[in-house]
Amino acid sequence: MYVIVDIETTGGNLNNGKITEIAIYRHDGNKVIDEFVSLVNPDSYIPPFISSLTGITNEMVESAPPFYQVAKDIVEICKDAVFVAHNAGFDYNFIKAEFKSLGFDFSMPTVCTVKLSRKLLPGHASYSLGKLCDALGIANGARHRAAGDALATVELFELLLSKNNGLINPEDPYTEFSADGLHPQLSIAIIKELPNETGVYYIHDENGDLVYIGKSKKIRNRIITHLGNPKTKKGLEMKQKAASISCELTGSELIALLKESQEIKEEKPRYNRAQRRSRNQVGLYHYRDRKGYLRLILKPNSGVEIPATTFESLKEGRDQLFKWIEEYELCQQLCGLYDGNNGCFQYQLKTCRGACVGEELDEAYNLRVNQLLTKLSYGYNNVVIMDKGRSNDEIGIVIIENGRYLGWGYIYEDTVIESPKEFKDHIKLYNDNRDTRVIINQYLRQKKHKKLIPY
Repeated sequence: MYVIVDIETTGGNLNNGKITEIAIYRHDGNKVIDEFVSLVNPDSYIPPFISSLTGITNEMVESAPPFYQVAKDIVEICKDAVFVAHNAGFDYNFIKAEFKSLGFDFSMPTVCTVKLSRKLLPGHASYSLGKLCDALGIANGARHRAAGDALATVELFELLLSKNNGLINPEDPYTEFSADGLHPQLSIAIIKELPNETGVYYIHDENGDLVYIGKSKKIRNRIITHLGNPKTKKGLEMKQKAASISCELTGSELIALLKESQEIKEEKPRYNRAQRRSRNQVGLYHYRDRKGYLRLILKPNSGVEIPATTFESLKEGRDQLFKWIEEYELCQQLCGLYDGNNGCFQYQLKTCRGACVGEELDEAYNLRVNQLLTKLSYGYNNVVIMDKGRSNDEIGIVIIENGRYLGWGYIYEDTVIESPKEFKDHIKLYNDNRDTRVIINQYLRQKKHKKLIPY
């Protein structure tokens, strides 16, 4: 969804200029479906040379509504849309400044038809709206008035859309979308129908085999990026193989990340080469020995015990464990990296505090081991992470229990939960591994979740 916008102002300087007229046309990619046009009282003087250019006089705006009275209408017509304008920075920044003066953060993705025209319609002597419209045969009977210029921009934008196969990715609007190389079974119409919401998407070849799994907060935009104009050998090959696309909405970005990670490991799609290998071959485990010391050990994952963290290989695990031993002043022998009966090598160098020979008490040593284990956990022993659902009346949930990731699911807003443990009845169980720990910890650090319920 797009809104094509044009404004008139008291001057071109953002610091002292004010809006005198605004026109907004809401566009669904095919046609205009709504509009808002209004003069605006700028509460400031309109210079004569501006009036001679626009035809808007001080008398005309005297009885017009001030910006704060039309602000709600602007927000409503612009909701969930892409801001489109000719020289978009001018119009967008003026409107943003007006909202800022009201204490409201006006923020939208933008597309500038000047930049897009230079990309898709090269060779014109001028890309000013008037001269470009003249060259393209676009009529404008009310130049330098908001509605006239906005409607001319609507026609220009529709031309640019058609030149770009009807697809523009607001995240990368000036990259051309080429239909060349698309699989015959995958039409532009199918791509346009994809939801621009958060979830996991699946690219299949003509035999129905899964060749790629991805996650995005805006699925359609991501597919346009994948298939629009790839430059790499892998990208070109995947574009040719992509015969169908499906997706599952998750609402929650965290759930989408966890779902993508799990399914790549399970399905091992051809083009997820960097991610498809299971990354939890070796685990770091801990136990308490007969003397009361917490010991760490690296061993292959059995799938029965849950490790503190995982590694792709024993070598990677040993290399990382040596670093943690130095950071937390742990004992190589009690971490399974040194064999001997008379203390570890580090003890002989006087860099180990002597837990391996009983010189350091188990309580003091175990405190530092637990600091490392806490770092490797999620920061909570038991917690429910509450996040967005797939609809307004739904909540996404991710559960950590006993310091391990259990799984994710959904509940309704009005679901009665008497004890946090009852959340487990609403999730599907998944494996805890290093990737899930990285995903969840990063998400929690960025505070993207809605709410945490420790228990």
